[in-house]
Amino acid sequence: MLKPGRKAPDFKLKDTDGNTVQLSDYKGQYVVLYFYPKDDTPGCTKEACSFRDDYSDFKKYKIAVFGISPDDEKSHQKFTAKYKLPFPLLSDPDHKVAEKYGAWGLKKLYGREYEGILRSTFIIDKDGMIEHVFDKVKVDTHAADVFNVIKP
Repeated sequence: MLKPGRKAPDFKLKDTDGNTVQLSDYKGQYVVLYFYPKDDTPGCTKEACSFRDDYSDFKKYKIAVFGISPDDEKSHQKFTAKYKLPFPLLSDPDHKVAEKYGAWGLKKLYGREYEGILRSTFIIDKDGMIEHVFDKVKVDTHAADVFNVIKP
């Protein structure tokens, strides 16, 4: 997993509406990238709704928020509509961006090992550097935890 002080890897991914989002286009403002396993699952829904509920704080300070998962645009559209998410979800179906950030790796569930998204969040500063990494996420309060670290 990438550490604070490193340059955030640039990427291009499609958002909920099929638009291309490129990280380098956000230079000059804070960016929050949160990697999550799957749309409309219990933990991922709590995390997304946490960002939804606190989104006005991020927007007030022009902090861009993006959720990233391997789900496709159609899945993101349904998830966004169902929970009225005000920020874009990015589709990383081949998990190349997750791999660049170290957010893809070995997981265990019910004694079974498999590769998947490691729930994590990266705060990227105005110069495109990783300022903070959350590799342990409390989904219910995650947005507030992230905002408190940025302290605009």
